[in-house]
Amino acid sequence: MKYYILFGPPGAGKGTQAAAIAEKFHLCHVSTGELLRAEISAGTELGQRAAALINDGKLVPDEVVEGMIASRFATVKDVDGFLLDGFPRTLQQAEALDELLDEDAEMVTAVISIMIPDTMIFERIRGRAVKEGRADDASAAIIQNRIDTYHAQTEPLIAYYKARGKYREVDGAGSIEKVRDEIFKIL
Repeated sequence: MKYYILFGPPGAGKGTQAAAIAEKFHLCHVSTGELLRAEISAGTELGQRAAALINDGKLVPDEVVEGMIASRFATVKDVDGFLLDGFPRTLQQAEALDELLDEDAEMVTAVISIMIPDTMIFERIRGRAVKEGRADDASAAIIQNRIDTYHAQTEPLIAYYKARGKYREVDGAGSIEKVRDEIFKIL
């Protein structure tokens, strides 16, 4: 089984690229954002807790996200692997993922990082808020908090995966097709 991580700052284009990657390589796309939004829409207790955190631009607790990921690994069959989008976001989550995969003698295959500058992050998230009606992306303060959170908590994963020889980076500032072609070359 292959386990790919689609990595990068918010607004880098992970969600845009994920469907094509999953289809071409017969992977199950696991987006923590989509899983959480489904819980929020359903009005579950998890969804209500997650909504409060997300609306403040904060991360959902690790154990909640890790449980959702483990459940997907255990229940989805008939794929060649998984494409994780939005997980891991912290060093603790990366270590927990390694432990989870190690239980089945598996490991992360590669990390594909789509990188863009902070100014582009802001522009893309603002555009997405309008286009998709995502209230969690509407406020400038929340967007800046998401950027700051990414740099403080998620960016350290670059060194973590580089040290393991798993990290591959693409320039996300190009066209959707150009970025996709670069990702396909890596995979």
